[in-house]
Amino acid sequence: MAEEVELEVKPGGKNKLLIIIALVVVVLIGGGLAAWFLLGSSSSDEVSAAAEGEATKSSAPAQIGDALYVAMPRALDFMIQGAHRPRTVQIKVQLLVRGQDAEQLARKHVPLVEATLHKTFSATTEEELVSLAGKERLREQALSDIRETFLRVEGQNVVEQVLFTGFVIE
Repeated sequence: MAEEVELEVKPGGKNKLLIIIALVVVVLIGGGLAAWFLLGSSSSDEVSAAAEGEATKSSAPAQIGDALYVAMPRALDFMIQGAHRPRTVQIKVQLLVRGQDAEQLARKHVPLVEATLHKTFSATTEEELVSLAGKERLREQALSDIRETFLRVEGQNVVEQVLFTGFVIE
């Protein structure tokens, strides 16, 4: 009633399968190590080069502590006069600071930072905002104005960079 089924196992079948699996594992491990060495050394060189470049700027605060980002709680909205009509602009901003103390000072003075940014942004023109170079000049002016404000209020540089994380012109 019950039939017996015999399976035939070829003598070299298991060895070939093990060799293939071993080769796949070796290739994956080798590729992972190669990527780690190539990408790891490249990114650390870029980070150290960027840190050296920033450290040489005389107006930059001393780079002590970890880089921390302080986001403005809301986007900054303002109006500018366009070529044909008034334009609404919205910019989202984050501040790069170094260390916990600088982060606390930046958070403490968010309303002051927002007021300073509104003043800086409102003084710009449509022509500046539509070009990449103009946006960069605006970012640098915002950084300069914020640093001046912190020097006046706290007696020290707190902000290392102003970053635009969102930029809309309507």
